[in-house]
Amino acid sequence: MPIKIPNDLPARATLEQEGVMVMSEATAARQDIRALRIGLLNLMPNKIRTETQFARLVGATPLQVEMTLVKMTNHVPKNTPNDHIIAFYRDWEDVKAEKFDGFIVTGAPIELLDFADVTYWDELQRVFDWTQTNVHSSFHICWGAQAGLYHFHGVPKHALTQKRFGVYRHRNLKPASPYLRGFSDDFSIPVSRWTENRRADIPAGSGLEILMESDEAGLCMIEDKAHRSLYMFNHVEYDSASLGEEYWRDVKANKPIELPKNYYPGNDPHAVPENRWRSHAHLLFGNWINEVYQSTPFALADIGK
Repeated sequence: MPIKIPNDLPARATLEQEGVMVMSEATAARQDIRALRIGLLNLMPNKIRTETQFARLVGATPLQVEMTLVKMTNHVPKNTPNDHIIAFYRDWEDVKAEKFDGFIVTGAPIELLDFADVTYWDELQRVFDWTQTNVHSSFHICWGAQAGLYHFHGVPKHALTQKRFGVYRHRNLKPASPYLRGFSDDFSIPVSRWTENRRADIPAGSGLEILMESDEAGLCMIEDKAHRSLYMFNHVEYDSASLGEEYWRDVKANKPIELPKNYYPGNDPHAVPENRWRSHAHLLFGNWINEVYQSTPFALADIGK
């Protein structure tokens, strides 16, 4: 079954062109099932691109999904038209009385800031605590994963001397995990960050389980069963062109940046990059959605009880 999103959301046209089934309100109302409610707390600057990337992955599931776009209450986005925000986003304060089967927290380009120096850190901590009573399963991405891991377990992030930037090979450490069902032993995932989390900082007895890791790029994904959360430190949701756009953005701004590793054929920045992670991105999110569906209460009101 397809994803249900507003008719005039820009992501809709993109997904329909890609063959992703998108459901109308009328069709959704005729189906005698409960749609999964998935919230997307979008902290990325280009919100339209990011919401499309996640809608593409969530919408590929055979289940009916209703996605709600959420933003921090008092944070004013600078890189997305205000009319788009008004039309499609809800403040977290306005949805906090509601329940969600799944909730995604994206990354944000603020990783070199101390968590306490982030303008919306206090509210984000309230969001994290709220997920423990109002969300069945949370999926944290990149900086959002670092923030969640710090909030719940005090695990620090460490600044890198050079940006970890490119497409890196990763290892499947837990093939029996339901989230890695069907995964190869070795696979590629885009990485774009100035900080990292380290194995040595994971508290003993925390119950945190490392699911994916890269010999070159370090930790990739951790499961936190106690908090019903996944922490993905890399950008499995990225489009084929995302790393290239980041590269050329920094080049034009005269910022120090190296070519993304293992991305451009022949390391030619004018060549068209090959996407080697798309299938695993869909597999990961499909597995997550399936796990949410299999384990969430049928009555939304029972989530968190």
